[in-house]
Amino acid sequence: MASLFDDFFAETPTDPTDPNEAARRSMRPLRRRFYTTADMRPGGEGFAIELDGKPVRTPARRTLALPTAALAERVVAEWRDQVETIDPARMPLTRLANAVIDAVADKSTEVADEIARYLRSDLVVYRAEGPERLVERQSRAWDPVLAWARDAHGARFVLVEGVVFAEQPEPAIAAMRALLPADPWRLGALHVVTTLTGSALLGLALAAGVLTADDAWAAGHVDEDWNMALWGHDDEALARRAHRRAEFDAAAAVLALVPAG
Repeated sequence: MASLFDDFFAETPTDPTDPNEAARRSMRPLRRRFYTTADMRPGGEGFAIELDGKPVRTPARRTLALPTAALAERVVAEWRDQVETIDPARMPLTRLANAVIDAVADKSTEVADEIARYLRSDLVVYRAEGPERLVERQSRAWDPVLAWARDAHGARFVLVEGVVFAEQPEPAIAAMRALLPADPWRLGALHVVTTLTGSALLGLALAAGVLTADDAWAAGHVDEDWNMALWGHDDEALARRAHRRAEFDAAAAVLALVPAG
């Protein structure tokens, strides 16, 4: 499945699983800011976002409404922060909200299945054979997550050295899949964290409050940080990373501000 962000500001509703939509969207010119005020209004669908007193619609023409006032305030802030043009790249929470409303709410089983597939080849079970310092960094970041899965949920995953695929125990996968939220907001946010880190276990630990957002992000980028320290980085790579971090932080905000259960 493509990123859940791929459906923002489409002229017509699009397939959120289409990996080419992001590229098509990036070629569209930015729209000029056409409103003066951005606010929220509580109602039956939640806290609806309004521009100049009129409700904002998602690409599928549904009401852009958030489940909590705190989350809606953050979306309002994104709209207020737009100046001359409306830049979706600087509105990650709005984009995630559109994706949840238009896609996750209708395809929750498909999204849950995608997250569960990560459990079969999760980042945190695949360990480097060397060098020793990288192995130590992986252990410090990832072992506590595996210990939480084992001790709190009876899920015992098998560590693998190298990149050769190894089957994980079905009881472990089933135990962690049982933690996937039914709420589409938390499910959509968890999907984003999982795809950005390569780890459903890190996403579930973040959702459960076992990891902070900063710790989950760092754990998901141990290998990348190691390579950057060795070989350096360029401005383009840093820009891509900053964009991914904005998406991650939007998802982390949903997990923090939408109650579980």
